[in-house]
Amino acid sequence: MDSSLILQNVLTPPVLFFFLGTFAVLVRSDLEIPAPLPKLFSLYLLLAIGFKGGLGLQESGIGGQTFTTVGAAIIMSLLIPIICFIILRLKFDVFNSAAIAAAYGSISAVTFITAESFLENQGIHFDGFMVAALALMESPAIIVGLVLVKLASPKDRTRSKKMRWRTILHESMLNGSVFLLLGSLIIGFLTAAHNPSGVAKMQPFTGKLFYGAECFFLLDMGIVAAQRLPSLKKAGNFLIGFAILIPLFNALVGVLVARILLLGPGNALLFVVLCASASYLAVPAAMRMTVPEAKSSYYISTTLGLTFPFNIIFGIPLYMGLVNAVIPSTT
Repeated sequence: MDSSLILQNVLTPPVLFFFLGTFAVLVRSDLEIPAPLPKLFSLYLLLAIGFKGGLGLQESGIGGQTFTTVGAAIIMSLLIPIICFIILRLKFDVFNSAAIAAAYGSISAVTFITAESFLENQGIHFDGFMVAALALMESPAIIVGLVLVKLASPKDRTRSKKMRWRTILHESMLNGSVFLLLGSLIIGFLTAAHNPSGVAKMQPFTGKLFYGAECFFLLDMGIVAAQRLPSLKKAGNFLIGFAILIPLFNALVGVLVARILLLGPGNALLFVVLCASASYLAVPAAMRMTVPEAKSSYYISTTLGLTFPFNIIFGIPLYMGLVNAVIPSTT
């Protein structure tokens, strides 16, 4: 794998701003981002990527490779939590294993956005329909995690705490990030089909401002990730190793599936990143509500403190090298 890809990725502004946020915590700077702003920038990034994805979906169409790729992404979000759960049960109880497995079966939108920026910097084409896969991979992993709890938890827990499936399905399928992504995707699709002038009017908001907003958001993510590092001591060596090795394993499976799907290099990388990333927002919120027995310090500190920085710094260029090695070039 080409080590220059890692250097090129590290020296991009979004990743450098992530380092800056991390360094600020390590040297005990008083740098902080006021609470409403990270949420605002998160919503903006989801809106912009969803809208651009809708434009790409209109251009590529819903059938053919779009359908098979999105279908494969959903299947991966169902299978990965089960594999993770089996591994985690070697060390942890049912509740912690299911919560952590759900987090690693789900996705990180910010990692996906960083991968898109990486591809744009490399001049590698990718299709907007990959955003549909992003939006539809989060909910299945949450549902699988909760099903695993229901099936494998002690009987006395099952009797005393019934799963409220209507609430669970609402939380997993209509949480804010999924709702905004899907809504923006549909709006972008409809706008491209029926109002081309509206696309031009949205361009300054969803195009030129996007990169700067991503840098600002990753600055805050660097601060938050560094603040989570002390919690890793509680996780133990097994979980720390899991947080690094399971993304690599999922990436390997993802690239093999991408080869079978005949995806181009850009789409293949995004598919692999979706398989290798982990949720630190939607899944923790759902698990805190439905599986209070699980320790949030486990599934938040590992996904945000280890897996997320590993993926955006080293993982994305490593996965690109893997894609180039496994998938034949069409040029």
